[in-house]
Amino acid sequence: MDRDKNFRALVLDHVDGKLRAEIKSLKIGDLPEGDVVIRVSYSSLNYKDGLAVTGRGKIVRSYPMIPGIDLAGVVESSNSPKFQPGDPVILTGWEIGEKYWGGYSQYARAKADWLVPLPRSMELKHAMSIGTAGLTAMLCVMALEEHGFPTEREVVVTGAGGGVGSIAVAILSKLGYKVVASTGRKDLHSYLKDLGAHDIIDREMLSQDGRPLETQRWGAAVDTVGGKTLAGLLRSLSYRGTVAACGLAGGSDFCTSVFPFILRGVKLVGVESVVCPVETRIQAWDRLSHLLSGDILDRITEVHPLSEVPRLSEEILKGRVRGRIVIDVNA
Repeated sequence: MDRDKNFRALVLDHVDGKLRAEIKSLKIGDLPEGDVVIRVSYSSLNYKDGLAVTGRGKIVRSYPMIPGIDLAGVVESSNSPKFQPGDPVILTGWEIGEKYWGGYSQYARAKADWLVPLPRSMELKHAMSIGTAGLTAMLCVMALEEHGFPTEREVVVTGAGGGVGSIAVAILSKLGYKVVASTGRKDLHSYLKDLGAHDIIDREMLSQDGRPLETQRWGAAVDTVGGKTLAGLLRSLSYRGTVAACGLAGGSDFCTSVFPFILRGVKLVGVESVVCPVETRIQAWDRLSHLLSGDILDRITEVHPLSEVPRLSEEILKGRVRGRIVIDVNA
C-alpha cells in the first residue's frame, strides 16, 4: 500500500501545556505497527471517548493520539492469513484510542487478533450503532444467563438512556423479559418504551439509603451506574438474583452489607469488554446480529461527522446524549 497516501484523522496533542484536538492530514506511513490496514467507515462516541477528547479523564497514555475506542471498516491490506483485502471488520477495545491509535481516522492499522469479522447480516454503520456499548450490553446479558436468575421477575437496567442501557433494554425485551428502565430523564420515557421497556422508574428510587435488605423485587439487573445505585440494587434483588455490573457513572465506590449474598444468595458479576477473548466477542456479535434489527438500531442512533467529535464529547459528559452516536469519519 502507498505509504505516502494522505488521510484525515482527529489528533489529540499537548500544545503549550494544553490539550488540543484537531483534524490533521496524515500519511499511511505514519500509522503504528500492525498486521492489518483498515479503511475506516465509521466509529462511535462513548463516555470514555468524551473523557479522552476533553482531557477530563486519565484515558490517553501518550501523545499524539488518535482517539476513538471503536471502529468498523474494510481491510485494505493484510499480512495475516486471517483477513484478506475487502473483508469487513469490527474493532472495539484492546486499548485503541488510549494506548494505540484509534477509530477517529480514515485509516487504522491494528493486530489481526483484535479484529472480529462483521456478521453477514449487519451493516458497518449498524456495527458502530452497537459498538463497545452494545457489546458490553450483550456481555452483561450473557453473564446473567450464565449465572442464572429468577426469570419470572422483572429485570432492571440502570442508566437506561445511555448507550449500554438503551441496547440492554432492547436486547432483554427481545428475549422476552419484563424490563424496567431506570433513568433520571423524563424526556426519554417514550424512547425507552419504544425500545421495549415494560415500566420506567426514576433513578433516585434505586440510590436512596435503605435497610441492609429491602423487599425482593428484581430478578436481575444490568448496572451501568455503580455507587449508591448498585448498593440499592443488591438490597432489593430477589433470592438467587444476579447483577451484571459494567459502569461507574454514579461513582466507583459503594457501600453494602454481606446480607444479600449470604441470606439471599445473590450474585454480583463484573463485566468488561476491553480485553474480552475473541471467541466470546464473535459469539456476542453473532447474537447481536440476530437480536437487533436495523430498524431498532436506527431508532437509537444519530450519525455525525468527524468534526463534531469535540462538541459531542462535551455533550456526552454532561449526560445530554441519548442512545448511540455514530461518527462518519469520511463526512
